[in-house]
Amino acid sequence: MTSNHPSQPPAGSNRQACKHPRVQIVSRDEDAEYVECLECGDIFDFSEFKDMNIEESAQSSES
Repeated sequence: MTSNHPSQPPAGSNRQACKHPRVQIVSRDEDAEYVECLECGDIFDFSEFKDMNIEESAQSSES
């Protein structure tokens, strides 16, 4: 029997390739806001998105 599910890339591969240039808020609760990247479809906590931008800025300034 064959599977009809499309193959998915290994976990984390989209996160490394996509810089998430465009995001939209998909959910909010008391403690968190969740956003979806409009480019790759990844969904994550907005605080993670801010951390990614801070890390990227730090790496750019070190170069």
